Amino acid sequence: MWLLYPAAVEQDPGAGGGVERELLERLLVGDDDASVAALAALRCGGFHVVWEGTTAAEPLALIYGRRLRHTRRRGIETKNLARAVELLGRHQQPVRVGQIAAADGSWTFMLFLTEYDGRLIACTGVRRTHV
Repeated sequence: MWLLYPAAVEQDPGAGGGVERELLERLLVGDDDASVAALAALRCGGFHVVWEGTTAAEPLALIYGRRLRHTRRRGIETKNLARAVELLGRHQQPVRVGQIAAADGSWTFMLFLTEYDGRLIACTGVRRTHV
């Protein structure tokens, strides 16, 4: 269930579940809005984690497709979510999942990585709303 509603990661900013901050910075060199914003959040002291293990891409595409519909209905700002759903839907291999939470709590970014070589499949972000 954590994939549908990821909680803010409260770890040491240098921690990362086996993936170093510098490696994440290298992975986030894309020119899409989510990768650019996730990289900025990471460099500004955002918390990060890449969880151990993998999951199938198809269920992730379904989960994040539901999240896309939810955020659109609620008017919640996202970055690259539709593209991430598309890319996950086409990916046929297991996926590692990571997260970057902006230090100020304003955004949460989800990272989807290839299982063996850790390449970035997709990055998406959602603006956190405070109740």
